[in-house]
Order: sequence, then C-alpha cells, then structure tokens
Amino acid sequence: MKHGAKILGGAAVGAVNGLFGGGGGMIAVPILRAGGRGERAAHANAIAVVLPATFVSALIYLLHGFVTLRVLLPVAIGSAAGGVCGAKLLKVTSGPVLEFIFSLFMLVAGLRMLF
Repeated sequence: MKHGAKILGGAAVGAVNGLFGGGGGMIAVPILRAGGRGERAAHANAIAVVLPATFVSALIYLLHGFVTLRVLLPVAIGSAAGGVCGAKLLKVTSGPVLEFIFSLFMLVAGLRMLF
C-alpha cells in the first residue's frame, strides 16, 4: 500500500471517528487487512491509529462544549481499562475468532442503526 493510500485511509478513519464519536476502527481494520496486515496486527494497529484521532476529537468536543469533563473523565477511565483488557484478550484470541467477533459487532451495529 502506497503512502498516499495510507494517508487517505487515515483521513477516512479520523473523519468517521470524529464525526460519529467512534467507529474509526471499523474502517481501519479492513484498510489494514487490505494492506497486508494479519487479523491481530490489523486490530492492534487500528487501536494505535484510532487513539490519536479519538484524543483530538475529544479535545475539540470539549473545547466546543459538546462534552463536559464530568462525562468525559469517567468514560475515558472506563475506556482505558477496557482497552487494557481488550489488548490482553487480543494476545490469546485466534485470527479467525477475532474476525468473526469483529464481523458480528459490525453486523449488530449496522442492524441497530437500521432499526
């Protein structure tokens, strides 16, 4: 995958993450898989690229009054704890199982949006 494609993919991830308050990983994982990353590496890299986008989005939301520290801090602490647990689970979850779980989450999220 060429640098231009990586930059455009990253921009898409950041835009989706910033616009919807999340979901950048659902774009990052397929992009990284298409670029030759294995399932685990794609998920690990997706977390690494979504983290800065999420931080920047949270800061902008905070500065524009869309979120308060009273809401942001407890959710951020919970998200960080969940991230640690997820990273540990990633090490022991096989690629096919990870792909199935990810696909299931994408399907459920899509169905929730429709209904």
